Amino acid sequence: MNRSVGRTDVGLVRKNNEDAYAIDDAAGYCALADGMGGAAAGEIASRIFVDTVRGIFPGREPSPPGECSTLVQRAFVIANQRMLDHVRDNPSHRGMGCTAELLVYADDGFVIGHMGDSRTYRLRNGVLKQLTRDHSLVQEQIEKGIITPREARTSPHRNIILCALGTSENPALDIIRGKTFVGDLFLLCSDGLTDMIEDDRILRILTSSQDLAGTADDLIAAAKQAGGKDNVTVVLSRVEAG
Repeated sequence: MNRSVGRTDVGLVRKNNEDAYAIDDAAGYCALADGMGGAAAGEIASRIFVDTVRGIFPGREPSPPGECSTLVQRAFVIANQRMLDHVRDNPSHRGMGCTAELLVYADDGFVIGHMGDSRTYRLRNGVLKQLTRDHSLVQEQIEKGIITPREARTSPHRNIILCALGTSENPALDIIRGKTFVGDLFLLCSDGLTDMIEDDRILRILTSSQDLAGTADDLIAAAKQAGGKDNVTVVLSRVEAG
């Protein structure tokens, strides 16, 4: 059994919120998307992703990880094609797309689908772990030793995404699997959170309260207090029973 909450905010600079999220605890999933492309296009891409997820996981019962992985992959493939079709029919929206996170609970664990620089974290026994790897230029530079993680936070290239939905026929998708334990807390978030506050601040907020709704509000508030330069969206999901 899991319980989830989500929050999204336009932030303090942008005029339009291009993020979107979807939660269904009965069906056992959480999804989040961060649109790109400007105007209304980014918002459309995010909505296409979360609507596709809703269509693939209606009233679903917990199932084996292998089956979950297939469904997760299907959600990304279908959403990607729908975005490409939309751009074909609406050329003015060329360049639209979105980063995306999808967490699905299996009968003995979880499966995550990840694309872009939105992130999924897990808090377990007081330790916060980033489960996903950013598909970004600065992440590649960090791994090659060109820049440090701290330098990456202010790099002029920090918004260059190397992989996103809606930008190519076959974008690379990361699938992450793992076991779940009672008390595990998952955080899905757009980069509007992680560009504004560092992981140690996120950890302090996550461990300051057991109230998921209040914690989600506190994360949004912290991102805005730090500048709120982008839309910010968070989804929290806690494992409450085996």
